[in-house]
Amino acid sequence: MPPIVALSFLITATIIAWSIAPQLFTAYSPVVGVPADKLLGPSAAHWFGTDHLGRDLYARVVYGTASSVSSALVAVVIGVLAGGLIGLLAGFLGGWVDVVLARLVDVLLSIPKFLLAVIVVTAIGFETINAAIATGVSAVAIFARVTRAEVIKTRQATFVEAAFLSGGSRWFILWRHILPNASRSVLPLAVLQFGESILVIASLAFLGYGDPPPASDWGLLISIGKDYLKWPWLVYAPAFITIVTVLSVNRISRWLRKTD
Repeated sequence: MPPIVALSFLITATIIAWSIAPQLFTAYSPVVGVPADKLLGPSAAHWFGTDHLGRDLYARVVYGTASSVSSALVAVVIGVLAGGLIGLLAGFLGGWVDVVLARLVDVLLSIPKFLLAVIVVTAIGFETINAAIATGVSAVAIFARVTRAEVIKTRQATFVEAAFLSGGSRWFILWRHILPNASRSVLPLAVLQFGESILVIASLAFLGYGDPPPASDWGLLISIGKDYLKWPWLVYAPAFITIVTVLSVNRISRWLRKTD
């Protein structure tokens, strides 16, 4: 394993640990601050500095990880299940089913993903979980297109034709042979989409489509920090964590594709 990939795994594991047990990584509260300590720069006592209410910014970033990671996972699950099912049925059944579902995917692909996410979250409500659902819906077309292509390629393989000639039913062959082989390309895409979902959800939170304060979603922290330009660490810290996380996940996805 290349060192950069090992480092990416280490960073991703740290982020996941933050989301599972944030209290193990900081003794400060993410919502209760000390007014006398407001807008302090990064130091040994406050690694990322403090905000305008005297709250430790590192603690707020760490506690905000749970929302960012869980929301991204929800988005990926929605994309994989809905998009995978559409692609599986379209590629395996073919005919008019493929035509109808393929046109549906084309319509979704014609709409910019972020715009589609904004439309969905506006329709269902301004909460982080709704932002996750909106992000998942915007990813359905990508997973459907990839799954359909893999199913069509696998369906033409020799071992699938042999299974048909041996008397296997269509649905048995679908679940026993085609699905496991077609899903190999979905894993790297799901990992890649996990990183992109973090970015999209953070962008939605930045625009106010997530949970309101005192929530500490990464995008919300950046949005709050932009109003205090004289204290740039309020933006730099959550932005840096977001960028490093997304780059690490993307690097892992590239490694998985090459490994496959």
